[in-house]
Amino acid sequence: MLRILRHGLFGLAVLLGLFSTTPPASAAYPDRPVHWLIGFSPGGPVDIVARIMAQWLSERLGQQVIVENRTGSGGNIAAAAAVNSPPDGYTLLFVAPNNAISTSLYKKLPFDFLRDTVPVASIMQLTNMLVVSNAFPPRTVKEFIDYCKANPGKISYASSGNGTSVHMSAELFKVMTKCDMVHVPYRGSAIAFPDIISNKVQLIFDNLPSAMEQVKGGNVRALGVTSPQRWPSVPDVPAIAETVPGFESVGFYGISAPKGTPPEVIEILNKAVGEALKDPKPVAKLAETGGIPKPMTPAEFGKLVADETAKWRKVVEFAGVSVD
Repeated sequence: MLRILRHGLFGLAVLLGLFSTTPPASAAYPDRPVHWLIGFSPGGPVDIVARIMAQWLSERLGQQVIVENRTGSGGNIAAAAAVNSPPDGYTLLFVAPNNAISTSLYKKLPFDFLRDTVPVASIMQLTNMLVVSNAFPPRTVKEFIDYCKANPGKISYASSGNGTSVHMSAELFKVMTKCDMVHVPYRGSAIAFPDIISNKVQLIFDNLPSAMEQVKGGNVRALGVTSPQRWPSVPDVPAIAETVPGFESVGFYGISAPKGTPPEVIEILNKAVGEALKDPKPVAKLAETGGIPKPMTPAEFGKLVADETAKWRKVVEFAGVSVD
């Protein structure tokens, strides 16, 4: 009887040992494709950067990272889809200034971004660039301001959607210069450029990646960048702040996940992004877009998003804009 009991206890101990050394399900993460929701149209700046990173992450993680464009509502359609997805690490959200801005700009969002998501990783920082149609007369920021004041309400500016940094950079410019311009929102800047090139809409404060592409192609002219000083990748383009002291709108790109996503999954993703930002190949591709790699811990990225949310709330209130 004692021998049977001993054998039984030994078997139980072995069984418990197997359970105690069995890794959690997230340790095998990912074991199927990961879907990365992008709030803007294909070919735009967010999409360009997302596809650079998705290709590297797919190779690093051993599972395909699929970029899904869920356009509309200034990126809020993608954000809502991410928030309502299972918190298992298989649905991620591309995070940009629009997410920080929408918190105060949109009055009836069905989610609270800071409450309902968790930060995963920072990818890079970038500036916006004021570009104008080649048919638009002004050739400097000063000339643009003068022309705008001489033609109130007759100049239109495009954006990649309500609540994007592209939109709010223009609103901040309007407030600080007293320029009267008409907003024409699109479902992404790539869709807006044909109208800018044809001078149907005169300008856009676009994210640097797609703005640079259009400038290099000779389709539009660059007047200034929205960073407080000249941006390293385009040193010949003046900072708008050189003409409008205090003007600043610097953006960020990163990744968030639905609230409740396991910390160990977040750690795996954060580590992978950090490794990508040390790899010369993706870093060189990001440099071509004009971005500056900015790796952060999840906590650091979360603080950045919270700080940006507070900053843009002040701008939204000061500009007196809102979207129902």
